[in-house]
Amino acid sequence: MLLSLVLHTYSMRYVLPAAVMMGTAPTYVLAWGAWRLLSAVLPARFYREVDDRLYTIYQSMVLFFFENYTGVQVIIYGDLPKSKENVIYLSNHQCTVDWIIADMLAIRQNALGHVRYVLKDGLKWLPLYGWYFSQHGGVYVKRSAKFNEKEMREKLRAQMKADTPMYLVIFPEGTRYNPEIPKVIADSQSFAEKEGLAVLKHVLTPRVKATHVAIDTMKDYLDAVYDVTVAYEGTVDHKGQRKLAPSMTEFLCKECPRVHVFIDRIELKDIPEEQMYMRRWLHERFEIKDKLLIEFYDAKDSKRRNKFPGKSVHSKLSLKKTLPSLLFLGGLTASMLLTESGRKLYVKTWIYGTLIGCLWVSIKP
Repeated sequence: MLLSLVLHTYSMRYVLPAAVMMGTAPTYVLAWGAWRLLSAVLPARFYREVDDRLYTIYQSMVLFFFENYTGVQVIIYGDLPKSKENVIYLSNHQCTVDWIIADMLAIRQNALGHVRYVLKDGLKWLPLYGWYFSQHGGVYVKRSAKFNEKEMREKLRAQMKADTPMYLVIFPEGTRYNPEIPKVIADSQSFAEKEGLAVLKHVLTPRVKATHVAIDTMKDYLDAVYDVTVAYEGTVDHKGQRKLAPSMTEFLCKECPRVHVFIDRIELKDIPEEQMYMRRWLHERFEIKDKLLIEFYDAKDSKRRNKFPGKSVHSKLSLKKTLPSLLFLGGLTASMLLTESGRKLYVKTWIYGTLIGCLWVSIKP
């Protein structure tokens, strides 16, 4: 019975991080909402500057749990500039932790507050977060024929007009690579074969629309494109078959010992402008990702597995980058919950913030 209790407690290691991250959300939204109202009469760039700082505080707290708390080793390969840039970040997509990987790289460039996502339209209904991501500069898009190019261009142009620093994260596959859903992988491979494109094994055939709109709209605003390939160590079973990448819960339970991240910084001049040619270029980039992942998972020489080729750096995130944010937001939330009026405000923020957010995203992109 004692052993069972110990094992149960061990498996619940995600509860504390989840409680803190979710529990501080209303406090964060209140602080952001107050600034949003105060800045309504100010130029948009003033709102953006403070919003980016607030976002840095919250996401630094998130990274405390995903890096310092888990003790995960982040192994970086390739070229990650030390200074912040206006970039589009293109990555393979296999789990929800992929969002956090973008934050992990951005904080190492002091650009955490600049991270903005291109997200599936359905995520805009997330309580509190869905509304806020839109306000922070995130772009919600629908798939295939429902994709609204004009809407995305207008949102990106508004960001540029406000001189918004841009670390725009796009997952061109459009959905996650999941070995447990072989039909999605088979359909992706069949489509590539039909279109005369290389058939990919460890990534899905990328979709070009959002990438093309983003690069075409911001080509004079961007410094570069980051082509990022992510692999989670420990995602191969005893037969050598690839397993599902860790969920956020599994990651917080310390079930992923190391994350390997390969970065290729690409100049805008090296990317074709026309969509037809960019589609071919993007697929070629995913062919490179696929080769890297084949080496990582399937290399015949066991010494070459579980790593990407080339030099690597074990990048450890300092507590100075994350702990102050945790203490600040945690303390602010705790002090709020100590009083009856604070608790009422907290609950009302969850309820009315969610309702207002859902109403807002339903009438405005």
